[in-house]
Amino acid sequence: MHIGKIIGTVVATRKNEELLGSKLMITQPLDLEMKPKGEPIIAVDTVGAGVGETVLFTTGTAGRIAARKMDAPIDAAIVGIIDEIDVLLREAPDKEVSA
Repeated sequence: MHIGKIIGTVVATRKNEELLGSKLMITQPLDLEMKPKGEPIIAVDTVGAGVGETVLFTTGTAGRIAARKMDAPIDAAIVGIIDEIDVLLREAPDKEVSA
């Protein structure tokens, strides 16, 4: 899974029949410091995410499985809305304790 931020929506009145009823969201992948990483992608929303929310998304076959549309042309699916992230990005240097 990957971390991303929803930055927009896509409306397509004409699309593959397997995508009918799917909500399409523009998702910006993020690194662990919450900075943009790479180009935005279009993902099928399976959890009701909104613009501005930080989400978990998956790609490839896992995206089709999450959307329960195995025959659909889905490359990515949003599978969770993130409430909080705690990550240790680097260790603090050891400090000597004097007695």
